[in-house]
Order: sequence, then structure tokens, then C-alpha cells
Amino acid sequence: MYHESFRHASFWAFLFSVDEDLAKDTRVAGCACGGRLHGANFPRKPRGVAREKLPESYRYRLSFCCERDGCRKRKTPPSVRFLGRKVYLGAIVVLVAAMRQGPSPRRVRELTELFGADVRTIARWRKLWREHFPQTPFWKVARGRFSPPLATAELPRALLEAFLPSENSPEDWGRLLRFLAPITITGGLVIEGNF
Repeated sequence: MYHESFRHASFWAFLFSVDEDLAKDTRVAGCACGGRLHGANFPRKPRGVAREKLPESYRYRLSFCCERDGCRKRKTPPSVRFLGRKVYLGAIVVLVAAMRQGPSPRRVRELTELFGADVRTIARWRKLWREHFPQTPFWKVARGRFSPPLATAELPRALLEAFLPSENSPEDWGRLLRFLAPITITGGLVIEGNF
């Protein structure tokens, strides 16, 4: 099952290491004004997983601020842990929306119990994947990478099936979440809205 990896603290530590790599690339690139970037992480209170499973590093989102007076712009790298400003972890949003595909009210109850996501929250996630995500410039370009093409009506389950073969390894989750990382930052085709 897709959520088996979520039970292990090592899975969440692995995703943090991917975020650190993305942050390193952002820091090396520097600010558009030419200034150096300094750490300016901001707090997060992620939901969807028992706090004892999450490393301390999940209490903040990696971010930077330009050192130059007159600029001081914030630059937040893409993330595989968080989907933009969403409070639920990115992997949870993808998985729960995919598992929700199907008519069973029992399935919604199970998902609510397993991940602590309210029925209305799950409905918003389904709307995100059904209506908003397919309209993003990101998806309009990225869908061309798949052969055969993924069925838009089957998102996000189609993405899970494309990226996570039967093994369901942390590395496969990392590839899927890295693929989605551009939607996690402002200016990076982020999906706006209250999801």
C-alpha cells in the first residue's frame, strides 16, 4: 500500500534531505540582484502524520533572504515536504486525494481516521486535483513527459501509478514529489487557493 512508507521516520528524514538539496541549489544561485542569501526559515505546523514520526526539521520551511540593503527579498526554494502554504504534508495531500478516488463513504471515514484530514479538507484536495491542477501552466507543459499520456480525470492516482511502482520506496516518493516541487513556490506556477 502507498502509505506504508509514512510509518517510518526514515521516510520523512529522506524527504528533508531532498529539500536540503533543493535549498542548496537556491542558495548557490543567489538573489536576482546579485546578493548572497542568508537563512530565513519560517515555522510550519505540518498535519497528517503523528508528530513523533517527524524529525524536528519539519517544524520549519527552508527559506532565504537577500543580504543587500534595499533588496532583502525572500527566496523560498521548492519543497518536496510542503505543497506551498498547505498545512498538510505534500505526500499526504497526494495520497489521500488519490485514495479518495472512488465512491465509498467508508473510504472517506478511513482516510479521516488515518491522516486526521476532515471530510471537507479531503473534498478540497479532490477539487484541487480535478479542477485547479490540470489548468496550471506547470501541468500543461509537464504532462507531455508521460507516454502514454496520463488521464487528467485520474489525477493524482495516475501520478502515483506513474512514479511509484509496486515497490513504493522512499526514492520513488522523492521522484514524484520532486516532480511536483515547482508548484510549491510563488512564481513557480504555484496553485493558489484554500486547499
